[in-house]
Amino acid sequence: MARSMYHYIAELWKRPHDSEIRDIMRERYIEWRREPVVVRVDKPTRLDRARALGYKAKQGFVVVRVRISKGGRERPRPNKGRRPKRMGVYGYSPEKSIQLMAEETAARKYRNLEVLGSYYVGEDGLYKWYEVILVDPHHPAIKSDPDINWITDPSQRGRVFRGKTMAGRRMRGLLRSRGLRGTHHYKWKKKAKERKLRKRHEASRGARLILPQDKYEEVMGEK
Repeated sequence: MARSMYHYIAELWKRPHDSEIRDIMRERYIEWRREPVVVRVDKPTRLDRARALGYKAKQGFVVVRVRISKGGRERPRPNKGRRPKRMGVYGYSPEKSIQLMAEETAARKYRNLEVLGSYYVGEDGLYKWYEVILVDPHHPAIKSDPDINWITDPSQRGRVFRGKTMAGRRMRGLLRSRGLRGTHHYKWKKKAKERKLRKRHEASRGARLILPQDKYEEVMGEK
């Protein structure tokens, strides 16, 4: 069975550090480190991923490469009284992924464009690089294209900051299921039950009397 060009590109990028593109990417990382944080590129590095996200080689589409620091994000150390446990400096892990931060960085740089999606293009010891696909919703070529003109709707304005891109939806838990116990409905019912039994901290402010099990059931029954 004949394979398309995109199939072979995807095979190379499954293990970029062990495939034929390893030496090429190492040379690129040396150049990319010296470049600004956001750099506009002429064409996508990974054409298969760009096409899958909806990229077309036509006017109205812009591709930028964004550099993001690796590792966790540390909060500024408080200058007021706190015990070390409550300072929140160490071990601070943001809910946003690094990929979503890269998309937001590109959106702030190009404020008149909307983010369509992004994909990974490489990393070294300090940084990760993502290429972000941006679309101009006011361009006539975009408005007349039935495949992409949905992005011209006013409801899509600022979509990356509202978690509407693929990275944002992954952060919101909308791309994969964690089973019944991972749903919001299950967690809400579980917390409601704990509040009723006064097992949650917001249901028992201050000190509370710990009763024996039989007395506890008797008191709860009267209520």
